[in-house]
Amino acid sequence: MPTGPIIKEGFPLIGAMLLIAVLLCAFGHYYIAIIPFILALFFVNFFRNPKRVIPQDPDLILSPADGKVMDIADVYEDLYLHRDCKKVTIFLSVFDVHANRAPIDGKIIYRQYTEGGFLPAYKDEVGFENERHTICIENDRTKVLVTQIAGLLARRIVSWTDLDSVLKRGQLYGMIKFGSCTEIYMDKDVEIFVEKGQHVTAGDTVIGRLGHE
Repeated sequence: MPTGPIIKEGFPLIGAMLLIAVLLCAFGHYYIAIIPFILALFFVNFFRNPKRVIPQDPDLILSPADGKVMDIADVYEDLYLHRDCKKVTIFLSVFDVHANRAPIDGKIIYRQYTEGGFLPAYKDEVGFENERHTICIENDRTKVLVTQIAGLLARRIVSWTDLDSVLKRGQLYGMIKFGSCTEIYMDKDVEIFVEKGQHVTAGDTVIGRLGHE
């Protein structure tokens, strides 16, 4: 599980770009060396792992991803939950933090990885056609389904957990490399606190609050 300011998956890319920049400088290609140096800075930014202050109220459901809320909808979730749900779709640009965090405390009771295509992450079809990784987290209060969806530039979804892993709210559990989308499905009576077009941050922004019967 990542703990440092830079996620370890970024080290090979950052190191490779810095090495190329040094070699180009050694051979006198100072201006060309600027390109891999800038790419190294981009990878440092992309793989950053900023600290977050995690709200601890058990009624709250936190954002699993950084990005822009693209859609909020009432839907029927037919992959695992098989019931009416609230769905929030978050688009992650290449400038957003791409590490995903658990929206609630709980145990991973379902996990599915599906190979697929690489449509732009803002397209409506991406949840059905693109590479994706879905987990369901359950506690004694609710179940939440979260799907990481690869985008046009994404080519790998990374997971740091397994089936039956127990997660704390706000805990890192995976990431999507280079442009993506994250969907979260919640109980239909969840009170939604975000709006379409709002920028949210993983483990920090409250997506919604559990309803009480």
